[in-house]
Amino acid sequence: MPDDLISFELNNGLKILLKEIHTAPLISSWIWYKVGSRYEQPGKTGVSHWVEHMQFKGTPRFSSQMLDRSISRLGGTWNAFTNMDWTTYFETLPVGSEDIAFELESDRMVNSKFDPGEVELERTVIISEREGAENNPTFLLDEAVQLEAILDHPYRNEVIGTKEDLHNLTRDDLYEHYQYFYRPSNATLCISGDIDPDLMQSKIVEYFDQIPSYPIEDLKLNPTHHPTQEKRIDICGPGETTFIQISYPAPKADSNDFFALSILDSLFTGPSGLNMFGSGSVGQKTSRIYQALVENEIAISAQGSLQATIDPYTYNIHLTLHPNNSSDELLQAFDEVVYQLQSNPPDESEIHKAAKQAKALFAYSVENITNQAFWMGYASSFASYDWFKNYVKCLSAVTPKDVQNAAQNYLEKEKRVIGIYHPNNCE
Repeated sequence: MPDDLISFELNNGLKILLKEIHTAPLISSWIWYKVGSRYEQPGKTGVSHWVEHMQFKGTPRFSSQMLDRSISRLGGTWNAFTNMDWTTYFETLPVGSEDIAFELESDRMVNSKFDPGEVELERTVIISEREGAENNPTFLLDEAVQLEAILDHPYRNEVIGTKEDLHNLTRDDLYEHYQYFYRPSNATLCISGDIDPDLMQSKIVEYFDQIPSYPIEDLKLNPTHHPTQEKRIDICGPGETTFIQISYPAPKADSNDFFALSILDSLFTGPSGLNMFGSGSVGQKTSRIYQALVENEIAISAQGSLQATIDPYTYNIHLTLHPNNSSDELLQAFDEVVYQLQSNPPDESEIHKAAKQAKALFAYSVENITNQAFWMGYASSFASYDWFKNYVKCLSAVTPKDVQNAAQNYLEKEKRVIGIYHPNNCE
């Protein structure tokens, strides 16, 4: 697929990215807002995710049922997602149907109703969603670990918010959050597909250019602080399985260290997928942790998680303990793998294999029109589209010494948090 990108900005500050892809008669339109849990204040966690839900409840012009029918009758799909750094809404439609997407997004950018009755109904839905997540031991473990691993930055909070805040947030809290962050100057519209750029530009101006806007002040956050000595937390709950999560500091996505840690992640546990729409998979059986822990029946499974973020975040390893072993035995075996990586740089062939796997997973994630539009906005949310264009080249530039340095700098015992979920008891 070509990497030629057309970019421009409207008078009200709305940023536009267009990409022609003539492989299918489809168009995918994504609008990204620079708002997520990173932008939330104490006592109001979960407000960004809740606002996303309310955006599907209609405007004076479009009822919620009308919105859904309008997309469905065209054979299109639509959805939305809230993350730490962003909230995004998309529609993928047959080419020529893009007007409904532009009408919808330009209207709900300013006219969503936030009906008090709908707010209360959605409170019940989101609290139920939160309670459902709490039935999953790995959610409870991840939440507890993140609160210890990130000391004073909003990244420590779950995107869905705490149950206490979900009970206390008001309709006015939601509406004020919406009015402040949902404006053209805080948004990027990304369109890929079988498009005529000149036609797209004229339509975008028609639907969006008259929306009033003004800039948002830059958010001033404290640096992401991590522990300076190892912490261990124990959680008890129902079930029969012991889960272990090990959390280390991780660099922000637009730093060189991120690419070295990406290769380390691929070599260590198998590559992390950055795109939620990736349709392919890469095996973990050649990774060091899999060979040391899973093949030796110390763990049932092992998986790494590295995310691309604006600010430094965490690199997490998720392990499922084999029932014939103890958590201490697993951690000892895990530490031996880390020590070997810190003591000796991997050879070129291992780096080449790890990079090849990471590149393959990346290739799976960009293989269709919807994914291409996703990447345009996703990369721009924490860096720029050039980050996406140069991703493979940056991975290829990582050396064995870079990976060893990443292991030494980021996989330090003193900086990590270990969380253990004990089924039924804490003995």
